[in-house]
Amino acid sequence: GKHRIVIPCLGHFKEEYEKVSKLYMNNKIRTTKYTLLNFLPQNLFEQFHRVANLYFLFLVVLNWFPLVEAFQKEITMLPLIGVLTIIAVKDGLEDYSRYKMDKQINNLLTKVYSR
Repeated sequence: GKHRIVIPCLGHFKEEYEKVSKLYMNNKIRTTKYTLLNFLPQNLFEQFHRVANLYFLFLVVLNWFPLVEAFQKEITMLPLIGVLTIIAVKDGLEDYSRYKMDKQINNLLTKVYSR
């Protein structure tokens, strides 16, 4: 049959509650795509799935060969860096707003049915 464990989170039962509650998943909502650690690599990975960004990267790499060099190397990097930066800032701000909304939802008071 189904077993039900009920441990009050009070006084001297707090230690037992923490042991048992670690075994269960929490029900927090997380709609963000990034964390502070994975933002840069994951965002760049996503951005280079866009054909236009790959094209600009190709032009930058191609311009590093002296035979093909049409402009100064640094100048050809500016459009790509500019676009990547603007999109990263936009994605970061969107993800931060999702984080704030998640935090607001996760801190709502709820009613629990109890007989």
